[in-house]
Amino acid sequence: MPRIICFGPGPRFKGGIANYNVSLAKAFDRLPDSEVHIISWSQQYPAIVPREFHDTKSKKDLLEGTDIQVEYLCNYNRPSSWKKTAQRMVELRPEKIIIQWYNAQQGLPLSRMLKYLKKHSDAEILFDLHFVVPKENSAIDRWFTKLGLKHVPHFIAHAYSTVRELEDLFPGESFHVTEEGGTPPEGQRKVIKLYHPIYDLFQPDEGFDLAAFKAEHHLKEHVFLFFGFIRKYKGLHYVIESFAELSKKRDDVSLMICGESFWNTLDDSKFSTRVKNFLFSIAKALFMKKADDEKDYRPLESIEGLGIQDKVLLVNEFIPNEDVPKYFQAADSIVLFYERATPSGVESLSYNFDLPILATRVGHFPETVKDGYNGYLAEPGNIQDMVRVMEQSIEAPIDRQHVHASAQHMSWDRYVAAIILADA
Repeated sequence: MPRIICFGPGPRFKGGIANYNVSLAKAFDRLPDSEVHIISWSQQYPAIVPREFHDTKSKKDLLEGTDIQVEYLCNYNRPSSWKKTAQRMVELRPEKIIIQWYNAQQGLPLSRMLKYLKKHSDAEILFDLHFVVPKENSAIDRWFTKLGLKHVPHFIAHAYSTVRELEDLFPGESFHVTEEGGTPPEGQRKVIKLYHPIYDLFQPDEGFDLAAFKAEHHLKEHVFLFFGFIRKYKGLHYVIESFAELSKKRDDVSLMICGESFWNTLDDSKFSTRVKNFLFSIAKALFMKKADDEKDYRPLESIEGLGIQDKVLLVNEFIPNEDVPKYFQAADSIVLFYERATPSGVESLSYNFDLPILATRVGHFPETVKDGYNGYLAEPGNIQDMVRVMEQSIEAPIDRQHVHASAQHMSWDRYVAAIILADA
């Protein structure tokens, strides 16, 4: 019986990494005679981070019908919990431990836990890389990244761009990069290059009344969708500006913006929030590049200034799990005009709805989006080129069967099979 531990945020948490970790655990749970455990953070980040990370809105139980056991053990702010978490993983005697790597600051606790696990467990330990170079890429984040990853024996990467980042971070080391697993040559660390699997947590609603939804929300014939947390690197400001330009030329287009502002989830009137904001501002001033500070990033304010408020459906809040499908089913394409990108959960989610992708030529997108086949690619930072691909998606619509076909090899079952078959 394979016993697997998926370490990362459990289903109580918001966001794509929690969805990813749950999906991974469910895929392992489908293996015959498997035993799967999610060992989760109880608190993922330093206490001064002014943000609510727990999902208090979703009613759908994403683990319903599984035998997966979940334990919320690891608190970033309590170092004593780091060792207790590692001890619990050793007690379970797993064959494999897959650790989600998605935040540089977690390099400190994860490095301590990894040291304990390597000493006390025979399990194969793999770090599942959602990025290597932090999006902020400050000096302190780079230090935490090196600390967290320098002794990891095996990696999973979702794109070759991630592999290149790993090689750049450790220029003196040799990595054995493979799409099939196997034992690396002596002195090399293994990197299994796979992909970001297609989310199966969210399925199209067969009873969805598209016409009624579009009528209720005054949506035009052609609908573009921006979905997920609003962060500067995701380029919502480009989406809004390019859509505004397009809407000057056409009156048959609408834009849906669905997701919460990442740094606006707490009540600013509370004393605790004010304290967190103060301490966090000091930390940012010390360690973060000024260009990466999102404190004043308010792209939604431009909607009224550009005069497009009657053409935009704005749902500026966290979207509960059970409400996700309707927005993807109402859209004609997903818009990912990112400034920089790692393999995207939103992109993965869009494949599950056969939704064509409009993206910029950054990060992994040129690997996954075949221009003119399953989507269109625009030059980053170029508004006119973004307008071009938005209009092209209308004038020369992508065949959704192409989107479906391009995602056939990206299933979760194939993903976990590659991990299981990968020899330590």
